[in-house]
Amino acid sequence: MKFIDTHAHMYSAEFDTDRETVIARARQEGIEKIILPAIDSETFDAMMELQRQHPDLCLAANGLHPCSVKHDSIEAELRFCEEKMNTHAFVAIGECGIDLFWDKSTFDLQVEALTIQCGWAVEKKLPIIIHSRNATAECIDVLKPFAAKGLTGVFHCFSGSIDEAVEIIEMGFYLGIGGVLTFKKSDLPAVVKQTGLDKLILETDSPYLAPVPYRGKRNESSYLRHIADELSNIFMLGSHEIAEITSLNAKSLFKI
Repeated sequence: MKFIDTHAHMYSAEFDTDRETVIARARQEGIEKIILPAIDSETFDAMMELQRQHPDLCLAANGLHPCSVKHDSIEAELRFCEEKMNTHAFVAIGECGIDLFWDKSTFDLQVEALTIQCGWAVEKKLPIIIHSRNATAECIDVLKPFAAKGLTGVFHCFSGSIDEAVEIIEMGFYLGIGGVLTFKKSDLPAVVKQTGLDKLILETDSPYLAPVPYRGKRNESSYLRHIADELSNIFMLGSHEIAEITSLNAKSLFKI
């Protein structure tokens, strides 16, 4: 079985002591590609170095995470991202979006940054990776005009309602399904059962949101299989079929 982890921060400091071991485990578990979403200028070099070391496995995106949108640095950060697009090739714009869990005071700035990055994605004909913590409806509102221009992408770590899922899919976007699917009190299994598999892609969001039985521990790409197994149970399909469908979805979205 071959899987694609469409969202993993494998370049983060949490993996500094054993990154190569973690990557080896991912390969052993059938992970054939790992999408590396960007955060900001401070982590950019580490992300690109990981792609350089494993070009057959790791594929970088470029963008500004909403939690890195600050009043005193937004202009410099967006300029940095724009400059890098002229010197590097990326598979997506992001991760970007709106986060109203950590800091609501920067909401207007986050909307501005997301709007600018949507423009880049349309111009470059790249998909966009959306972070929408406590802000799914707000992200949809920003994205709709761009979706009408052909923008597509993924709502990473989706855990919203069925109505939100339907609206996202109708815009032509995918749902990124991660460890939350395996949590005991999660409503996500019922939601994805209604949406079907056509617009689902798998992700870990490593090092965050590890699936059961690793919940609360550092996440890694090799744990993607547990998310796939949960989908197998929901749809009563073999793991090979889940791997094939979700990987084809990811390849279609990211053109890989």
